[in-house]
Amino acid sequence: MRHETSGPGLFRQKRVGRDGAEFTMLKFRTMSCTAAEEQAELVGLNRVEGGVLFKLRSDPRVTPIGAILRRYSVDEVPQLWNVAKGQMSLVGPRPALRAEVALYDVDTHRRLVVKPGITGLWQVSGRSDLSWAESVRLDVKYVDNWSLSLDLSILLRTVAVVINHRGAY
Repeated sequence: MRHETSGPGLFRQKRVGRDGAEFTMLKFRTMSCTAAEEQAELVGLNRVEGGVLFKLRSDPRVTPIGAILRRYSVDEVPQLWNVAKGQMSLVGPRPALRAEVALYDVDTHRRLVVKPGITGLWQVSGRSDLSWAESVRLDVKYVDNWSLSLDLSILLRTVAVVINHRGAY
């Protein structure tokens, strides 16, 4: 990452966790340092229906090493620090941006009842290939049906998803 673009190897971003508490989430940086500014030019290419999330299958902001980190989900490893600090869980809904939360309807707000996770039901059910509505449905299903056995099942399924690289971009 540092050899491809200037800037830090760790990416820090404010996210919204349980009960709306804001925290700084860590990831290995996979994009150029100017990615946020460049997003405005790419907004018309967003492939996630509903406009809440922003995802591109071949995002030009992703560095070559960043693409590898994403493909193998290694970019998420620093979030273990967020888990150790009690801000995140291993399993739970995706940690949201404040701008995303501002667009949530009543049902979607239910995602904030539990801690966000490094992996979750939507990640093992299609990852970035799912629509926003389907991602929310799966997160709410997780919140409503939480159990230790469900978490263990999701963790085991995560291993298979990471190995197969399905929906990783």
